[in-house]
Amino acid sequence: MPIVQLDHIRKMYDTKVAVEGLSLTIEAGAMFGLLGPNGSGKSSTIRMMIGITRPDSGTIRLFDKPFERAALTRIGYLPEERGLYKKMNVLDQLVFLGQLHGLAATEASKRAKAWCEKLQIAEAIGKKTEELSKGMQQKIQFIAALLHEPELIIMDEPFSGLDPVNAALLMDTLLDQRKQGRAILFSTHRMDQVEKFCDEIALLYKGKLVLEGSMREIKSHYPANRVHVHFTGDSTFLQHAAVAKFENFGDTAEIVLHDGADPQLVLHQAVARGTRITRFEVMEPTLEEIFIETVGENVDA
Repeated sequence: MPIVQLDHIRKMYDTKVAVEGLSLTIEAGAMFGLLGPNGSGKSSTIRMMIGITRPDSGTIRLFDKPFERAALTRIGYLPEERGLYKKMNVLDQLVFLGQLHGLAATEASKRAKAWCEKLQIAEAIGKKTEELSKGMQQKIQFIAALLHEPELIIMDEPFSGLDPVNAALLMDTLLDQRKQGRAILFSTHRMDQVEKFCDEIALLYKGKLVLEGSMREIKSHYPANRVHVHFTGDSTFLQHAAVAKFENFGDTAEIVLHDGADPQLVLHQAVARGTRITRFEVMEPTLEEIFIETVGENVDA
C-alpha cells in the first residue's frame, strides 16, 4: 500500500517557487531519500506532506486516502529545526509528547525509559533539556518521533551536528524500523549518507524533481568507469590510453576511464611495469557525481 502519494504539488512563497509539479510515491517498508542542496524544496515538501502548509495546487494522499489531519497520529516527524521545552526534564517531556500522539501516560513513560536505554542516554532522563548537550537533545527529539510507533517516519536532516558514533546509532535504529515494515522518509543534503541505505530517491534542484527511482536503476544508467588504486612504484600506468583523466596523490590515485574502456588493461600495464598494486577497485559514480552531471543538464530547464 502506498504510504505517501504526491501528485503534481506546487508551492510558492510570494514570487518564489519553492516546489514545482512534484510527484512521488513512498511504499510501506521503504527507506526513501529526499535529496538536494539547501533551498531545493525538501523542507517545503515535507511541510505540505504533513499539513503545516498547503500546496497551491496538486494533491496529497497519506495511507491511500486524501490528506486528513487524523492521519498525523500515524506519523513521526523529526524537523530540521529542533524544538524542545528547555525547562522540562526529559521523561516528563517525552511522556507529554507521547500523550499528544494518543499514548497513556504510563505507557509513554515505559516506552520513553526503554528508548533512552537503547540510545544510551538513560542518565539524562531526569535532567532538564537545557542541561544537555545538543547531541543528547537531538536524541530526545528522535525518540519523541518514534515513541508512538508511527507507520511513517519523517527525518529532516536527522544527523546534523551528531558525531559519527551517534549518527551510526541513529541510522541503525532507522534500519531496524524499516525491517519492521515502517516507511521512512529521509531528507538531507548529504548524499553520501543516503547512498548506502535508501531504496528509492527523489532528487530536487531549485524546487524541481531532476532524478528519481531506485538506487540500482539510477546507477545502471551510468558506467562503472571510476577506479581507485593504491600502488607503490612506477606511476606511468596512469597515462594508459584507456584513462580519460586521473589524480595522482602519491601512493593512491583516482582514475576515470574512457567510456567502454577495460580497466584490466590499466592493471595489466601497471603489473608489467613492476608497479606493486595493493588495491584496484572499479567503482560506480557516486550519487553526488550523478547529481552534478544531472543538474548540469537541467540547470536551464
